[in-house]
Amino acid sequence: MGLLYIVATPIGNLKDITLRALEVLRSVDAVVCEDTRQTLKLLNHCEISKPLISYFRHSELSKTDLIAGELSRGKNLALVTDAGTPGISDPGGKLIKELRGALGENLKVIPIPGPCAAIAALSVSGFSADKFVFLGFPPQKKGREKFFGEMAGVKGTIVFYESPHRILKTMEKLKEIFPERETVVCRELTKMFETIYRGTPEEILEKLNTDPNNLKGEFVIVL
Repeated sequence: MGLLYIVATPIGNLKDITLRALEVLRSVDAVVCEDTRQTLKLLNHCEISKPLISYFRHSELSKTDLIAGELSRGKNLALVTDAGTPGISDPGGKLIKELRGALGENLKVIPIPGPCAAIAALSVSGFSADKFVFLGFPPQKKGREKFFGEMAGVKGTIVFYESPHRILKTMEKLKEIFPERETVVCRELTKMFETIYRGTPEEILEKLNTDPNNLKGEFVIVL
């Protein structure tokens, strides 16, 4: 049985890839990835050439069978996401669950830790991270009101992601739910235009509204 390595990759700055991640990517027989175009950019930058197997949230079960077959034949595979740690708000967890169903206890999974946007944001927030709740991305439409309604009952630090298309609506909602809550919003972490906003949701909303360019890139919100 081959090994399945869960490899964290940079969330922006390609220099953040670890030596161990490079070693694994060079040694495996193929790389399972969410978007082959994104992974190819990383591998080309690192001067690594490997066959790519795409696996995304809506992949058919036949794709899992293909990956399980490769592992059964003794092939070592690396699972990566578009950015960050596989399984954190991406289909990595789904794949591992399906592979466990197909291969059972024979499946050997090895974590190769590294970058994660949620942890990076927590590390600079200044908030207690002894205990926190990570909520991933809010639903785009159905279930969105319920998502924020349940958030109001959470005690302790909250971390979640948001896209540039919905960040303003989200901050408006947070202004209603947590008008005085100390908040940190991180944009484009580790990238050239990395920005960290601090204040109440209303204060941060004002900062975002003053410059349209601030609405580009992915966001991590910490409350």
